[in-house]
Amino acid sequence: MERVILAAVELGSKKQASYDVEESLAELATLARSAGGEVVEQTIQSRPKADAATLVGSGKVEELTASVKSFDADVVIFDNDLSPSQQRNLEKALETRVIDRTQLILDIFARRARTREGQLQVELAQLSYLLPRLTGKGLAMSRLGGGIGTRGPGETQLETDRRKIRQRIQTIEKNLESVRAGRGIQRRQRQAVPLATTALVGYTNAGKSTLFNRLTGAAVVADARMFATLDPTVRHIMLPSHRKTLLSDTVGFIRNLPTALVKAFRATLEEVVEAQLLLHVIDASSPAAAEHAAHVRDVLREIGAGETPQVLVFNKVDAIPGGEPVDAQALAARVGGDGLMPAIAVSARTGEGFPELLAMMDRTLALDPVSVARFRIPLSEGALVSMLHERARVTSSNYTDEACELEAETPESIRRRLKRYAV
Repeated sequence: MERVILAAVELGSKKQASYDVEESLAELATLARSAGGEVVEQTIQSRPKADAATLVGSGKVEELTASVKSFDADVVIFDNDLSPSQQRNLEKALETRVIDRTQLILDIFARRARTREGQLQVELAQLSYLLPRLTGKGLAMSRLGGGIGTRGPGETQLETDRRKIRQRIQTIEKNLESVRAGRGIQRRQRQAVPLATTALVGYTNAGKSTLFNRLTGAAVVADARMFATLDPTVRHIMLPSHRKTLLSDTVGFIRNLPTALVKAFRATLEEVVEAQLLLHVIDASSPAAAEHAAHVRDVLREIGAGETPQVLVFNKVDAIPGGEPVDAQALAARVGGDGLMPAIAVSARTGEGFPELLAMMDRTLALDPVSVARFRIPLSEGALVSMLHERARVTSSNYTDEACELEAETPESIRRRLKRYAV
C-alpha cells in the first residue's frame, strides 16, 4: 500500500469557507484510499494567489519535503489542479511522485473500468490529460540543443510521441462513435415500443448501486469505495401499474469532475440525457447533501439533462440519528429543490420507502400514461386477457358465457391495441 500525503491550497481570489476546503480534502482522502493508498499526512495552505512555479511557494515546499522524508511517502496528491511545469518542479523538489486530483480520479477510473467501452473511455481521458504534459525526460532529453546532431533527433522523438498519442486519441474517438451509433440504434428500437427509460444519477457513494440492486434484483457491485460502478448497467423493472421501465445505473458524479472524463464518458452519459425520468439519489445522512446535490445539477446541465423530470430520492434514511420520520419535502427544500419536484425518503439497505418510490415513478413517468379503462374480450381471445393481466393492473373481472369483462389501469399502448374491445 502506497503512503500518501495530501495537500490543498485555498486561494484568496477564490476564497471558500474553511469547512469546504477541509471537506474537499476529506473527500480527496477517501479517493486516495479507494485507489489503494494510505493517507499519512494532510496539509492546507492559504495563499493570496498561486505560486507560478510550485503552486504552494518555497516555505510549504520545504515543509512538504520534510514530511515526505519523515513519513517515507510514495506520492503527494494535491487537491488543486497542477500545471505541467508545477508538477515537474514539485517532483524535482520533493524527490517523489506528485499528482493532482484529476490524475487520481483518472487512476481510479482505470482500475474500475471492466467493459471494453469503459476502458476506451478511460484511456481517452488519460491521453487527453497526458498530451499537454508530455515532455522529454531523462539525461538524454535534458541535453537537447547542446551540440550538433542533438537537437533534431530529440525534438523528433518528442513529436513522434505526441503524434502517436493524437493518432490513438483519434482511433478511440472513432471506436466510441461506433459505440454511440450502436446505442442510438438500440435506443430507437426501444422507442419503437413505448418503454420508458429511467436513469439513476447522484453523487458518488450516495448508494445508487444498492438502490439499483434492490429495485431490479441485479448484482451490481455496491460498496463504500468511490466510483465502484463505472460501466452502465440496464435492467427492466415492473411498476405498480404493470408498466415496464428500463432502469440504468450510471457513474457517480463528484465535485470538479475532470472535463476530460465528462467528454470521454459522453457515450455512457447519453443514457442519462435520453432518459424520460431521473432518480436523483442523495445521501440523506451526509452533512454535505446540499452541496453534493448542487454538483450533480451542474453536471446534468453541462450534459444537457438539466430539464429532464426528476424525483429526489433521499437514501440512507436509516443512517440518520434519532430514528424520527423523515420529511422528504423538507429535505428537498434544504438541498435546493424547487418545491415542485417530487421527493421521497428511502433506505436501499432496508427497503424502507420502496413501494412509495415505485408508485411515485409510476405517477411521474410521462411516456405511455396510465388510465382506467373497461374491456369486454371474447373468451376465444384468451391471449389478450393474459396480456392485459401482464401489462396492466386489473382491478376487477367478470366472466360471462361469451366474454370476460375487465376494468384495469391500462397503459395507453395497451389501450390502443385493445381499442375494439373497449366499452
